[in-house]
Amino acid sequence: MLTKPDPTAVLARMRSAGHTVFESDSVDFNLNLIGIRSRNPQFDRFNDVLYAMWKFQGVWSTYMWPITTLPGKYFMVDRLLNREGCAILAPGQYRGAYAIGKHRGKYDALCQRKGAVTVFRDGDRDEEFDLLPSKKRNGWYGINIHRCGAGGKVPKVGRNSAGCQVFQNSDHFDHFMRLLYKSRDLWGNTFTYTLLQA
Repeated sequence: MLTKPDPTAVLARMRSAGHTVFESDSVDFNLNLIGIRSRNPQFDRFNDVLYAMWKFQGVWSTYMWPITTLPGKYFMVDRLLNREGCAILAPGQYRGAYAIGKHRGKYDALCQRKGAVTVFRDGDRDEEFDLLPSKKRNGWYGINIHRCGAGGKVPKVGRNSAGCQVFQNSDHFDHFMRLLYKSRDLWGNTFTYTLLQA
């Protein structure tokens, strides 16, 4: 369910990790886009969250939606797209790495267009997420932020993520995109995404 949580704890986590928090009292929609990966990941399920929050005229606006920050079963077990293994985005702040573009050439989403990201490669085809330092890679991998489908809510990740950050509910994603369009009109088509580990 779409919620409006208190941003205080999330902002404190951002600052304690040394990440930039974007703030503006003069121009609206200076978005902080923050994914939080659950400390108890459930394979092929949506048990992570994504926040969009911004400050304007002294007031913070915050939205939160269920997503997955982890790949689904199909690309973890059934079909590896990379010989080193499936991509799992590493926690960190990816400054200016994202822009609104076409996900797989089909519909507007937030796409990795302007900077590298760091991923773990998990290639053993089991149902455990292996976040091994020796398997970290940095580069351009198409780790986008998109929806599962156009038809509402889906129960499992399945084929919908090979490492992307994916919304479970298309209505939530549509709301997310409306915020991005407003931000783009005021700040330009460059976005930062931060992933935190709960």
